[in-house]
Amino acid sequence: MQVRKDPLATGEYYHVYTKSIAGFVIFNHKDEFDRMKSLLEFHQVSDPAMKFSWLKRLGKDMTPRMTERREKERLVHIIAYCLMPTHIHLFLRQSATNGISVFMGRLLNGYARYFNLRHKRKGPLWEGRFKNVRVKTNEQALHLSRYIHLNPASAGLVNKPGEWEHSSYQEYLSRSSQEPGLCAFQGVFDFTSAEYQNFVEKHRDAQRETAILKGLMME
Repeated sequence: MQVRKDPLATGEYYHVYTKSIAGFVIFNHKDEFDRMKSLLEFHQVSDPAMKFSWLKRLGKDMTPRMTERREKERLVHIIAYCLMPTHIHLFLRQSATNGISVFMGRLLNGYARYFNLRHKRKGPLWEGRFKNVRVKTNEQALHLSRYIHLNPASAGLVNKPGEWEHSSYQEYLSRSSQEPGLCAFQGVFDFTSAEYQNFVEKHRDAQRETAILKGLMME
């Protein structure tokens, strides 16, 4: 793993973005989206109890229980995410030294191996090193989450963000569920599901959002 010239700070929050090489479509089917979600879950811990391939044979429902038991070994906490056909948006908290870099390296390499084997292709899948911007305020964090969840609707893939299955938006709207989720946003934001849905879908002040998000966008 290469050492970054700008090391990311442990305990801080970041908007992390990466895209496919030459705009290549990297998610073609639901099972490919699902594979990436499983990798997102699996690689959050620094030293998984078993290899991902073995875990898949036992059933992916073991993954949340594994990561829950190994909370102290987290590399990152995922606050929000959105998987798009050609790119990925992640809102991450770095929870260990070099956690985001290690996590992203394992995540992107793991998916590239899976994708290349599945499609019988060779060569890189991602366009260089991932990009990141630090999230400095609570207001930025809230508006960044909305930006991430609105990505599919903004791109014309769906009419409403809730229609896109490959983001954390539905998890935000069902936060009362007792089942452990992929995202750890409960301690970051203070809102009800209804309040958040209203904030995302009905209160889109573009000028204000642009000002708040200035410097956090990388596209």
